[in-house]
Amino acid sequence: MAIDATLLVVALGLSFALRFDWNIPADMLARLTLVTPYVVLLQYLSLALFRAPRISWRFFSLRDLKPFGFAYALSGAVLVALRYGIPAIFPDHELATYLLVPLSVIVLDAGVALTFTVGARAMRRAVSEDVECSVRFARSIPPRRSARTLLIGAGHGGVITARELARRPELGIVPVGFVDDDAAKTGTTICGIPVLGKTTELASIAKRCLADEALITIANARGPSIRRLTALCEEARLPVRIVPGIHEIVDGTVNLSGIREVAIDDLLGRAPIRLDESTLLNALEGSHVLVSGAGGSIGSELCRQVARFRPNKLFLVDSSENNLFNVHRELCGSFPGIELVPLVGSVTDAARMREIFSRHRPEVVLHAAAYKHVPMMELNPAQAVVNNALGTRIVADLAHEFGAREFVLVSTDKAVRPSSVMGATKRAAEIYVQALAARSTTRFITVRFGNVLGSAGSVVPIFKEQIAKGGPVTITDPRMTRYFMTIPEACQLILQAARLGKGGEIFMLDMGEPVRILDLARDLIQLSGFIPEVDIEIVVSGVRPGEKLTEELWSQSEGISSTQHPSIFVGTSPAHSFEEVAAWYHRLETVRSYPGGDWARPLLTELVPEASLLSQDGSKQADEVSNLQGFPRPSLAIG
Repeated sequence: MAIDATLLVVALGLSFALRFDWNIPADMLARLTLVTPYVVLLQYLSLALFRAPRISWRFFSLRDLKPFGFAYALSGAVLVALRYGIPAIFPDHELATYLLVPLSVIVLDAGVALTFTVGARAMRRAVSEDVECSVRFARSIPPRRSARTLLIGAGHGGVITARELARRPELGIVPVGFVDDDAAKTGTTICGIPVLGKTTELASIAKRCLADEALITIANARGPSIRRLTALCEEARLPVRIVPGIHEIVDGTVNLSGIREVAIDDLLGRAPIRLDESTLLNALEGSHVLVSGAGGSIGSELCRQVARFRPNKLFLVDSSENNLFNVHRELCGSFPGIELVPLVGSVTDAARMREIFSRHRPEVVLHAAAYKHVPMMELNPAQAVVNNALGTRIVADLAHEFGAREFVLVSTDKAVRPSSVMGATKRAAEIYVQALAARSTTRFITVRFGNVLGSAGSVVPIFKEQIAKGGPVTITDPRMTRYFMTIPEACQLILQAARLGKGGEIFMLDMGEPVRILDLARDLIQLSGFIPEVDIEIVVSGVRPGEKLTEELWSQSEGISSTQHPSIFVGTSPAHSFEEVAAWYHRLETVRSYPGGDWARPLLTELVPEASLLSQDGSKQADEVSNLQGFPRPSLAIG
């Protein structure tokens, strides 16, 4: 109050001095003395009316100018009214001579007072920010080496980023210029930082400015845009990072300490697919839902997604006690209103699964438990059969027996014309589920995934680990391509399929064009701040057993059609006779008795004749199943 009052007194005196060219006449000097108390009081009361004195000086901003403008407009209007009103009412009174402020002084005073009071607050903020920056920089251990940085994007996100960087010197990011495709901005200055040109000129601008790195500041940039910008940065030999989503900065969820490398999720080459959640709410709300493999990457995210739709009970089934403990604890904290039941058990344990189904009687079964690593299952084919094929049969039979409403099998694109034991076991599981669907009131549905980004043991975490060690990054073949989807997309596909399926279908997501693994490796190296094949070497290790160069989402024998969701397709293949499939599964049981042998491959080839499996020595699998005693060969092949 004291500072504001002093500034208002000085502003009024300065306004009189400016009006009379620094030579105030004696009568006007006397008038200044008389009008100062009530003019200053009127101005301060106007400021108080608009709550201007309550605005924090430390965090003063342009938005806070409004109350000051309104206050001085109001006080000026009152003084003008007095200037003309008093002489009209008291034409010969001395008040008209000594207590009225000249009109020109009223106008000058409003401008000077606004400048003084607002300027004082701006100065207070500037000084405190400088002191805070100095203290924060001094306390940063160790202080980060300053990097000359080009900010890509001079829009709203760029402005927020520039301001944040100005007050966070400990981040070690020194902006040297903006790059933006809006030609009208080129040559201008934003937050004290020049706009140097378009993104197509990035290489020459980086060389001219001696830039060390680039920072993408475009608010909520999409994958294709990020891919284009990172490619330009790679050409300019600039490491590139990205700020968090601007909405996250604004709502306070994160700040620029969360500047991160561009995630591979950003580089899908397509926009993430959003599925229809309203129908999922109708399907899952109030239901009893069981998720097998609940502790895995897909299973745990699936539990999170299911919990959002308010099921009555959610049963978490997993053979790993630690994984189950972690996901159960997380869900209890995030969804306290849902009854969560953790159940330790393997889908291969028929007695334990029967106990779970008979006691809890789930209405929706989401079967995500599986062995998924192709090379590992080539070395352990019997275990792949027991877990992926026979485990699926156990859970599917129980879902049928205890009257579940829906059963969704999580499968893979590796089940299409499989070249691996893992793919063949998943195709065997698909065949069994389809055959059972034809004779059950339960709706049995299959969903096929591409490669799921970020899931445990997938290519991206492996690449990141190799990069963190300084390389080399190993790829199996430069020609190898894969379809990719995110974990949330995969889980939403499962839930949407449960709603759309009528029984016996195979659902697939439109995942765009397949991505070369070599391109993926180069992108991740670049986005980690290194130059591919200069800082981090890329080594070709050769295709591993069971791997294919390209994957397919469906075979030629499967009829593919669209669904009511434009990004989901459904395939149907002729259902096999359940009796014949059951007979083949009876033969598959032999692997339990011969777990150390290589009998699983010929057995799988009989059930999945389109499979092309190699024995462990690398040769085509010979048909030696007839050596097994007690399991006669069915006369009709299933295929």
